[in-house]
Amino acid sequence: MSSEQQLETYHDLEVLVYIPKHKAKSTMEWFKNKHIQVLEWPSQSPDLNPIENLWKELKTAVHKCSPSNLTELELFCKEEWEEISVSRCAKLTETYPKRLTAVIAAKGGATKY
Repeated sequence: MSSEQQLETYHDLEVLVYIPKHKAKSTMEWFKNKHIQVLEWPSQSPDLNPIENLWKELKTAVHKCSPSNLTELELFCKEEWEEISVSRCAKLTETYPKRLTAVIAAKGGATKY
């Protein structure tokens, strides 16, 4: 599986999140025959990418440190990245179903996420 695809277990179902531009008819038939549910993942959808929240938080935290040169910037980035907790990452991934529902309701538009 390429890095642009992610196979995960979701409510005891195999679900493949697949970027639309990379799907071929034969591939989609194979998934269907294997009873793998395919969810389209918009290629440009920051509301669905939990890492986007972390990047924003990291940027804010590093900005507060006021680095004065590239060395400090790198140091502060590493220090602040280490401060991001596993529970914060878990919370972001656990909200995916809500994020997806919100994006669908907004017809692909912006959401509160």
